[in-house]
Amino acid sequence: MKIWLNGELQELDSARVSVFDHGLTVGDGVFETLKATDGQAFALTRHLDRLARSARGLGLPEPDLDEVRRACAAVLEANPMPLGRLRITYTGGLSPLGSDRGDQGQTLVVALGEVTRRPDSTAVITVPWTRNERSALAGLKTTSYAENVVALARAHEAGASEALFANTVGQLCEGTGSNVFVVLDGEIHTPPVASGCLAGITRALAVEWTGARETDLPLDVLDRADEVFLTSTLRDVQAVHRVDDRQLPGAPGPVTAKAMRIFDERSGDDLDP
Repeated sequence: MKIWLNGELQELDSARVSVFDHGLTVGDGVFETLKATDGQAFALTRHLDRLARSARGLGLPEPDLDEVRRACAAVLEANPMPLGRLRITYTGGLSPLGSDRGDQGQTLVVALGEVTRRPDSTAVITVPWTRNERSALAGLKTTSYAENVVALARAHEAGASEALFANTVGQLCEGTGSNVFVVLDGEIHTPPVASGCLAGITRALAVEWTGARETDLPLDVLDRADEVFLTSTLRDVQAVHRVDDRQLPGAPGPVTAKAMRIFDERSGDDLDP
């Protein structure tokens, strides 16, 4: 296995990042996860645009996107696999201990791991913790992911694959690594970015391709939605068959099944939409 680290391909076993890297010590970094099928990354341009936006939002210098493209191509070529998780990580680099950044440049890592296709439906839970829609990090895809680790562990304990958050005013927001959609009277709705959710790449494509509406939704919409589904890089569009103790029999329902079919067709026709 080879990864890209600071300008070149390196063997995984010998690649080294400083223990004083700001991404390690304080979570000062941004990242992107892309689906890679037979050596081809999906929606690379959209992911790189968001990587740059997240870096700007953290006050990091924008990454050299041409280098990131070269790094992705090199890693995909060096590690052939049918389905992979391509991870781009960009951090504040070597820095003093504490929150102040150093001046030694940033760290860029691109790595690839093999994955299997997700099932057509899954279970989710809601958690008591909230997303802060007014946070300095709202809408940024940062490496400060500890609250997602805690919430996802809670989901796994409950036999679910995802945990859903409300925001601070009780509106439905997002999952630990996914966006959430609900079907009400045949119409698809998803929380707006103003709710504090990440502007997911798959979310944006699903909205564009299915005509979903961005709607402020109370968390308890999950108690009455006709159908629920998730979107993310590796889930694509995935139906939900259980929310907490509520069963949604027959998932994927007809609206979700159509959304899944549309996404599969459109994404198959264009690898960089």
